[in-house]
Amino acid sequence: MKRVSEKYIIAKDIEWEVLGGGVSRKFLGYDNQIMMVSVKFDKGALGSPHQHFHTQATYVVSGKFEFEIDGVKQIVEAGDGVYIEPNLLHSAICLEEGQLIDTFSPVREDFLTGNGPSYFGDKK
Repeated sequence: MKRVSEKYIIAKDIEWEVLGGGVSRKFLGYDNQIMMVSVKFDKGALGSPHQHFHTQATYVVSGKFEFEIDGVKQIVEAGDGVYIEPNLLHSAICLEEGQLIDTFSPVREDFLTGNGPSYFGDKK
C-alpha cells in the first residue's frame, strides 16, 4: 500500500489481486485491529462456505448477492449491509456482477501472508 506517512495509507494506487473463480480484491486499509477490503465478483462467482474467528461487516457497493449465514439465506443488493458474527459458517454467490466492502476485526493475517484457504477457486 502507498503510505502517505506511518499512519496513513492511500489505496487508490493498489493493484487488484486476482483470487480466482471470478473474484478480485484490493486492501483499502488495515492495522492489527481492523482491516477493510474491496472485493469484486463476476456474476456467478462463489465465496464457498467458510468460517473464521474474525468479526465481519460487509457493505454491498453494487450488484446482487445471495448470502447464507448459519443456514439462513438472504438476498442483498447495493446499499445493504451484512453483519457476520465470529465462527459462523457463511458463503455468498454473486447473482449480478458487483462489489463488496468487507471489514474484519481483528486484521486477517491470512490475507496478508497468502497462507489462508481459498474461498474462490483457482487463481487464473
